Amino acid sequence: MTLTIAPAQPSDLTQLNTLMYELHQEHHEQCPEHFKPADEVAKSKDIASYLNTPERLVYVAKEGELIIGFITGHFCELVSEVSQPVQMGSIDELYVKTEYRQLGAAKSLVAKLERSFEDYGVKQVFVEVWEFNKPAQNFYQSQLFSSHIHWLRKAL
Repeated sequence: MTLTIAPAQPSDLTQLNTLMYELHQEHHEQCPEHFKPADEVAKSKDIASYLNTPERLVYVAKEGELIIGFITGHFCELVSEVSQPVQMGSIDELYVKTEYRQLGAAKSLVAKLERSFEDYGVKQVFVEVWEFNKPAQNFYQSQLFSSHIHWLRKAL
């Protein structure tokens, strides 16, 4: 497989919207008590907004003309009342089509986003992974991400 990683283009939007739908549907199927169905998410969340905002980045993994995965992220200065300010990058979405997983696409997408973040002066990269998503947790740990905060939940 010959994989190409490139910035997303407006001509990629049809394929990107399909992959975004698959990502949200997968989350809904794995954890319906917390995630809306993809049909509902698609009404309000549009990847096109990332293409028009300089602080937001979208890269695609292509095999020929077929987009098999994508990553979105943004960068900003994280300012808090209690912690030191830091130039941060956030991985917002990362998705690779099921049949292309374990072939290095996710790793290549993360590496490309991290290089772009470095070019913008980012010092730390953050990602949120839900507790049920063990494969994603394992992937990010293999990319040297470590836990820095624990969000806990309690139903009432």
